[in-house]
Amino acid sequence: MRHVILYIATSLDGKIAKADGSVEWLENIPNPEKIDHGYSEFLAEVDTVLMGYNTYEQVKSFGEWPYPDTSNYVFTRKEDMDDTEEVTFIESDPVEFIRELKGLPGKNIWLVGGGKLNHYFLKNHLIDQIRLFVMPVALGTGIGLFDNLEIEHYFDVRRVIPYSTGAVEIEYHRITEED
Repeated sequence: MRHVILYIATSLDGKIAKADGSVEWLENIPNPEKIDHGYSEFLAEVDTVLMGYNTYEQVKSFGEWPYPDTSNYVFTRKEDMDDTEEVTFIESDPVEFIRELKGLPGKNIWLVGGGKLNHYFLKNHLIDQIRLFVMPVALGTGIGLFDNLEIEHYFDVRRVIPYSTGAVEIEYHRITEED
């Protein structure tokens, strides 16, 4: 079965974006060696990308669509959205959609974010793995990794990788009742 992986960067204080949704702070972290933090390798492991509507709008503002070789789904509460060449809009309940998607043949599924969708997926036990990149900056205010969680969720740490940029990658796997 395919896995849903939240592959995402946060600030030291757990923010994935500034309050306005911008992520340019990631570009301000010194990276003279142009390290991709395993991004190319990760991208080769996925064939499906999931994101919320606000994240989609942010990604579109970057210019050329960055995920041309994947199936891309955008979750939205907006009605009657017209699919584009790049994305299919999902207006229905994500839980059943994701369960069906995970059962289809293919590679892993990347949950890009944002905070509200991350929260919803975690709350409904749809995240199998988190690859969290803690970046060496504190933002103070902004959008949290998981927007207002109500209950606790537990994960095993499987790997920790420090990078010369000051970033630290932590790979977590969801603890299930079978574990």
